[in-house]
Amino acid sequence: MTSTASNNSASGTTGTPGQPTIAELPITDDEIFLAHVGGKLSVELRSPIDTQRDLSIAYTPGVAQVSRAIAAETELVNKYTWTERLVAVVSDGSAVLGLGDIGPRASLPVMEGKSALFRSFAGLNSIPIVLDTKDPDEIVETLIRLRPSFGAVNLEDISAPRCFEIERRVIEALDCPVMHDDQHGTAIVTLAALRGAVQVLGRDIREQKVVISGAGAAGVACANILLAAGVTDIVVLDSKGIVSLHRKDLNEFKEELAERTNPRALQGGAAEALAGADVFIGVSAGTIAEELIASMAKDPIIFAMSNPDPEIRPEVAAKYASIVATGRSDFPNQINNVLAFPGVFAGALDAGAKRITERMKIAAADAILSVVADDLRPDQIVPSALDRRVAPAVAAAVAEAARAEGIV
Repeated sequence: MTSTASNNSASGTTGTPGQPTIAELPITDDEIFLAHVGGKLSVELRSPIDTQRDLSIAYTPGVAQVSRAIAAETELVNKYTWTERLVAVVSDGSAVLGLGDIGPRASLPVMEGKSALFRSFAGLNSIPIVLDTKDPDEIVETLIRLRPSFGAVNLEDISAPRCFEIERRVIEALDCPVMHDDQHGTAIVTLAALRGAVQVLGRDIREQKVVISGAGAAGVACANILLAAGVTDIVVLDSKGIVSLHRKDLNEFKEELAERTNPRALQGGAAEALAGADVFIGVSAGTIAEELIASMAKDPIIFAMSNPDPEIRPEVAAKYASIVATGRSDFPNQINNVLAFPGVFAGALDAGAKRITERMKIAAADAILSVVADDLRPDQIVPSALDRRVAPAVAAAVAEAARAEGIV
């Protein structure tokens, strides 16, 4: 059986590969709710069951032969069931979009949407699983028990700092690809976009002074991947100011982050962090005043990615910035996770990888950028979220990186 999804889950627009697409007409509430009636997913048969013979093959007695074969040789489950290429999209509903802790049931439409995107862009089967617990022990234990049912885990919308522990423990416990997309999908596309931006401007990414607003899941992951890509001057802001070793109120995750960032030992808040900075990356629900953007270095790069309300309005940021990107589909340069996660999981599964590594994530970012490498411009530093060339390119790059690391 194959999970199927209606293409209207991807925004209801179509476009030419490589070109941003923006809905021409406003989307109405009636249109949104109608598209969600009965959910966005269904299951279709790969073979019909129209005759007694069909039934005998698909179910009893024929299916017993397949079950016996798998019992005798466990690896056959990957050949004779959908497990090997089935992604479980798992959430506890504690940090959903910009809505916050809305619970597992209210998070389910988002998880269904994620599964729809897996199918639409990478051809992967996917099933949403929402858990009525926030306890890390219970979440990890549940996924361990469910492991025979799926081939990979996309953790989604789990609040920080629990998300860091949960992801680490699930990776350690399971012998399959696991990724918290709020962390790493965001980071991958952010790296691709920043590489595109500096190429357009003729700058060296390693020389950029980068400020990341937000020290949650996405902010920490963005800092990690940028450090791995050679950026050395990164300052991270949380709700209380610069994440610095001078502070005594940091949790263990922020303390570890402070040890690897803020090389100029800055103290204070957004004003101190942004003065003279080259790049602003917003992955928080906060706002940044216009005068702080004005204090940055000449012609900065602004990624105001909070959605639906960017940290600073794009038209305001454009008064100072050389390049502006957001998380929205109605402005150029949309930094959207759909550019990353379908291809990342497809590539990992294609290669038979047991985990998703930093090298595979950087390969994914390179592949995203490669799709528009010959067409880069200030209003196109990454491909359109609907560009169908992206997922295959990412999958191929990720699979090659996995094989090169020997983790298959």
